[in-house]
Amino acid sequence: MNLKVISRNVGIALLVDALFMLLSMFISIANGNDSALAALSISFFITFVVGAFPFIFVKKTRDISLKDGYMIIFLSWLLSFVFGMLPYALWGGPFSLANAWFESVSGFTTTGSTILENVEALPRSLLFWRASTHFIGGLGVVVFLLLIIPSSSPVRLRLTNMELSSLSRGDYRSRANKTVYIFAWVYLGLCALAFFSYWAAGMTPFDAICHAFSVSATGGFSPRNLSIGYYHSPLIAWLTILFMFLASIHFGIIFITIATRSLRPLNNPVVKVFALFMVLASLISGFSLKMNHVDTGWADPFLAGTFHVFSYASTSGLAISDNSSWPMVPCFILILCSMVCGCAGSTTCGIKIDRVIVLWKAIKSQILRTLRPSSVHDVKLGRKSLHDEDVYPMILYIAMYALFLAISSLLCLLLGDPNGHAVTGSIAHLGNVGPSIGSIGSMGNYNAEPAALKIIFSIDMFLGRVEIYPVLAVFISIFSPRQK
Repeated sequence: MNLKVISRNVGIALLVDALFMLLSMFISIANGNDSALAALSISFFITFVVGAFPFIFVKKTRDISLKDGYMIIFLSWLLSFVFGMLPYALWGGPFSLANAWFESVSGFTTTGSTILENVEALPRSLLFWRASTHFIGGLGVVVFLLLIIPSSSPVRLRLTNMELSSLSRGDYRSRANKTVYIFAWVYLGLCALAFFSYWAAGMTPFDAICHAFSVSATGGFSPRNLSIGYYHSPLIAWLTILFMFLASIHFGIIFITIATRSLRPLNNPVVKVFALFMVLASLISGFSLKMNHVDTGWADPFLAGTFHVFSYASTSGLAISDNSSWPMVPCFILILCSMVCGCAGSTTCGIKIDRVIVLWKAIKSQILRTLRPSSVHDVKLGRKSLHDEDVYPMILYIAMYALFLAISSLLCLLLGDPNGHAVTGSIAHLGNVGPSIGSIGSMGNYNAEPAALKIIFSIDMFLGRVEIYPVLAVFISIFSPRQK
């Protein structure tokens, strides 16, 4: 294991974190040196020194092994969590060490679950840092790193192939080095468009940038206790639905749509299935809410049902109303959305609709082979035929996802689950959705959960954000030292 190349590249990720801490300090100064200035200043200094240290004492090297690459990904995320919790822990208030860790992991993994009962009690600078962790995590701390490394570097090529899985790269029609720029430009473009749209719709610039960071990263942090519901604006709600949908589909498809100035790329079969799934789920939820008299009239229940379906399926976790008292049918749909989630190549997490489609087609193909053994039944995704080596990893991932979900739920039960959130909490965090149903629904929080459950949920968030494989690869490489 090459500690030099690992330390230098992880240092870049920490310097990115330090940059946003510095921006948060400027926000604090602009707001009359609010109460978080000292915490942010100390956090910036520590993070900057640790991040810059390898550049002073470690010589630059271009060599990188497979094991080094996975360790860079693992440590970049893990140390971002650790240093990202410093502003919370140093500021104090409701942030015990466990709570500060949970809030940091939730921010960087774009989960959006929180321990805060009164978000608006935080100073603006800390709210900006909180939103910034979504922005950094949505693009990915390693993608920030890749944007800095020269395109000719073998380090960059290796990390690109590991950070962006083959499932998300499949439709880019571009070399690996260009993939990073495509992802970054689409992400930044969505964020900028969301900011100006929210501002024009009536949000203050500060609220607009915080919500733009959140919706483009499909995270759920909001500077308001009532989230999007604070504004009582159907326009802002529908804008949020639009951006949640855009952030949920393949960024490569968005790029091709813009580059070709044609809507034909949106004819992608995965996008069509995802859109149909969202529409049907929204209609069923809205109709159920109306029939159970949760809201008056027809417009409000269908807006609430549509908004929360898109929020959970996109893993955004933003809200316009409290769903803690919703009937069983829409709650079941929200749980289903929390597991399936959006498309590959987006900022969403969860199983992803791509894998669900492939699983369905693989089951159908296997049944047809059983009925007619002599015939050929390929698994196709659109016009593309998938080979067994393409299908197998997707089905294996779904199996691993279910396994880790079961393990997480069991551990929560064994360590004490006083509030009955072992299963629903595990689903919400492994899918990086954040809110779930009941008391941890759209307007709820996780402050009442025991510290042990917060740690388990933090591990779920990390596994869900990096899609399990890199974490397993690191642990396997540690116990297989001869592997290169």
